[in-house]
Amino acid sequence: MELLLKRAYLPASPTDGYRVLVDRLWPRGLSRQDARLDEWNKDLAPSTELRQWYGHDPARWATFGERYLSELRASDACQAFLSRVEQEERVTLVYAARDEAHCHPLVLRAYLEELRHSADLRSES
Repeated sequence: MELLLKRAYLPASPTDGYRVLVDRLWPRGLSRQDARLDEWNKDLAPSTELRQWYGHDPARWATFGERYLSELRASDACQAFLSRVEQEERVTLVYAARDEAHCHPLVLRAYLEELRHSADLRSES
C-alpha cells in the first residue's frame, strides 16, 4: 500500500485511491461533495490540546512531532485504521494545513509506515 499526503483544498483525483481526512476540524470553506472522502478519521489527528499548543508554529515542530507520536503510540487507532485499509493499493491522507513541511500527516504517515514495516517483519518470522 502506498501512503500519500494531499491538502484538502486540492482537487480529488482517481489516483488518490482511498481518501481519508485526518484532521479533527472540517476544512474551512470545503464542501463534503468537493472533498470526496471515503472516511473522516478524527482519531488519527492530534488531540485538540496538542493542536492548540502547537498553533502551527514551526519553532515547536520537533516537540510537536514527539508529543503527537506519543499520542499515536498510546492509541490503537492507527492499527485499526491499517487493518481496515490493508487491501487498498493507495491511501491518501487528506489535511488542511497550509505549511506542508510542518504538518501532522508527515508524522502520521511515518508512524503508519513504521507499523506496517513491523507487521511485515512479524509475518516473515
